[in-house]
Amino acid sequence: MPTPHYGQPRYRAIADELRVRIESGALPPGALLPPESALASEFRASRGTIRQAIAALREDELVTTEHGRGTYTNAAHFDRKRGANSEATQREVLADAELAALFDTEVGAVLIERQTVNRRGNSVETVTRAYQLSPVSQARAGAAQTSTEKAFRE
Repeated sequence: MPTPHYGQPRYRAIADELRVRIESGALPPGALLPPESALASEFRASRGTIRQAIAALREDELVTTEHGRGTYTNAAHFDRKRGANSEATQREVLADAELAALFDTEVGAVLIERQTVNRRGNSVETVTRAYQLSPVSQARAGAAQTSTEKAFRE
């Protein structure tokens, strides 16, 4: 974290740093922000302060928060600022070996893929894909863990 902005609330300084990351592309459109606990550790701040910073970014339409899923950078805001045209899609896909290893799940687990295509005129500038376990896969993983724990205790 850079030198704090004296006379400015701590949450505002954190929001400003995250804003720089979003607007510079270090956190690309549609990207998932790190969890509150990771941000609290990075900025050496309480989770309440991190929540205030995220709320400030939400007010400025830089991020959107989905309950139980996390906070994502808002591709629409980023594209309006750059004068680009954006298309966002979401679909369910099956995890290949690489994605299964990353998510510590089995090959074929259901994932949610979010894709954002940014265009300038007729040219594609960027394509961003983000993945997360679907609630169905999370429930199956939880049930498998519970049955494994039960078998281990017996």
